[in-house]
Amino acid sequence: MTEVSPIAKTLFAALPADVQWAGLRYSREVTTHRLVRDDAPQANATSVDAGFMCEVLVDDHFGYAATSDSTEEGLQRAFERAITTTRASSSRKAHSFQVAQRPPSQGTYRSPRVQSLDASSAQDITQCLLAATAAMQGDEHLVSRMAHAMLIQTHIAYYSSTGAAIDQHFDMVSLKLSATAAQGSESQTRTWSQTGQVGAEIFETQAVVTQAKRIANEAVQLLQAPNCPSGVMDLVLMPDQMMLQIHESIGHPLELDRILGDERNYAGWSFVKAEDFGHLRYGSELMNISFDPARAHEFASYAFDDSGNPATKHMLIEGGILKRGLGSLESQERSGIAGVANSRSASWNRAPIDRMANINLEPGDSSLEDLIGQVQHGILMHTNRSWSIDDYRNKFQFGCEFGQLIENGRLAGVVRNPNYRGVSIDFWNRLAGVGRDDEAHGTPYCGKGEPSQVIRVGHASPPCLFRGVEVFGGQA
Repeated sequence: MTEVSPIAKTLFAALPADVQWAGLRYSREVTTHRLVRDDAPQANATSVDAGFMCEVLVDDHFGYAATSDSTEEGLQRAFERAITTTRASSSRKAHSFQVAQRPPSQGTYRSPRVQSLDASSAQDITQCLLAATAAMQGDEHLVSRMAHAMLIQTHIAYYSSTGAAIDQHFDMVSLKLSATAAQGSESQTRTWSQTGQVGAEIFETQAVVTQAKRIANEAVQLLQAPNCPSGVMDLVLMPDQMMLQIHESIGHPLELDRILGDERNYAGWSFVKAEDFGHLRYGSELMNISFDPARAHEFASYAFDDSGNPATKHMLIEGGILKRGLGSLESQERSGIAGVANSRSASWNRAPIDRMANINLEPGDSSLEDLIGQVQHGILMHTNRSWSIDDYRNKFQFGCEFGQLIENGRLAGVVRNPNYRGVSIDFWNRLAGVGRDDEAHGTPYCGKGEPSQVIRVGHASPPCLFRGVEVFGGQA
């Protein structure tokens, strides 16, 4: 069983009597970038970022101070700063909190992987990326070929004065390929990406080369393809586009701190209201959305959030009805709305806030062929290219890289610059088919908060069919 570290015990014992609770979170992150462009290595860099967040509860108010000084004296000074600022600001607190918002959890977590990321040398990874860009050659219209890998190794240790002792280790990889083809004034780009909590096994050269050849061929196809038609039609979205649809029109609107107004100055509010939970028909009966921090290999899996709350799977939307929000124990206390363990911090020098983690659309019972077969006139879209959504996360317009017409239940020709638009509740109520084979995707770049925090999130989804969506062509 994990135990509170000796230095944390010493620091907690020395705190003044008016400190109701204290927490110490250590975070160390090693990030490595490898980049190959047009068969030439261009980046081979590693950065290390480490430090401590000291947190206190004084006069029913939480406060923080961060430091990169790991000595006992440095940590003690950080606690003193946290106590001083918390005392000074407690008279203006938005809510009175209790120790119950910081559970005394104990446990460990480690990302599942076959091989440690340390098992692959810089040369091994670069050779895989070189093979990928080389595989994209072969057509005179291909003007840019890129392969990029980001490796992230994170260690978080969390202790509290009430006995919390948590140790979590994460191995994460974001691998991306890109091919751009151009002819005259027209250019088209196809990308492929894979993200997840994995090890060095992700750099299996033949599998990466297969994807590289596919996207290079599709980039060239798009040059000769007609523009996407415009009109109201059925829409099949593949998992790599469903990722963004879930992220923007479900994930962000359900964050309780956003609903409470905490994000209004930076990233907007939400069309969802507190009274909607338990009642709002968010989508059709086929819509089942989960918060699942336990799914193996997904990008944002963990055992405990950064406030010590054990992380378990919960249904956010069930049968189309909104059930639960994305809110930490603090936001649940403030709002009276059921939430999840999603108090997450982007770094040692950021206080945790309500963040998405793994937000997934649960699989249905249709094959992709079944979904396509239900469409008389429509379009299938892959891979996000552009996005725009209002500051209530309601009206949106998304562009994709690759489209295919569907006529009489069969895939027809390729079209370029496919786009679609909608309004969140109306759009999800048009959900008419959910595939049975899902894929997990993710992004390392979800931004939120003041000061800004950029964090990893994951979204798993099968292909989905939506009826009567406004589709249009032109540049995305």
